Amino acid sequence: MRVSKAKAEQNRRDLLDAAGKLFREKGIPSTGVAEVAAEAGLTHGALYKHFDNKDALAAAAFTQAATDVNQRIREWKDVHDPSYEDYLDVLISTRVRDNMADGCPMIASASEIGRQPPAVGDSFASAFTDLVSLIESSLPDTMSDDARHTLATATAAAQLGAVAVARAVAKSDDALSQEVLDATRATLADAVPD
Repeated sequence: MRVSKAKAEQNRRDLLDAAGKLFREKGIPSTGVAEVAAEAGLTHGALYKHFDNKDALAAAAFTQAATDVNQRIREWKDVHDPSYEDYLDVLISTRVRDNMADGCPMIASASEIGRQPPAVGDSFASAFTDLVSLIESSLPDTMSDDARHTLATATAAAQLGAVAVARAVAKSDDALSQEVLDATRATLADAVPD
């Protein structure tokens, strides 16, 4: 039975959403294509109609998940016109730490991206660059362009690392987890010149 173009597009989106969720929760290597298809309510045969292999699925799912997260940040930015400190409060928080299934895919997968095919690494680099641009736009105009870019890059990297570490220790030592988040926010906030 043929599927309409709209249904095929919805199936593809469902597969990307399911893969993004499972890859963030379990990691790319620990998630099978049959599991992704089942999560999407489809057969693994349907998955292969959209993606040549798991690597292609991983790259597309990462791109889609990162695009979705960065779009939510853009929408928040448009509504709130946040300062740099507001970004820090939102991005380096227990809310982000605890949101594995729907949160930032860069946090969930940073340590394994280097072992993935180049297409997945390219998706990560593109998402990271986009995040840097979002953060850079919140920094004071009194800083030089180079200084803003450098601090935004360091902030994005520190945010990903801090939340990943806070996530790793949260179940065994919640106080340490909170300390990691608080110390990172405070240190980055102090980096902005008065």
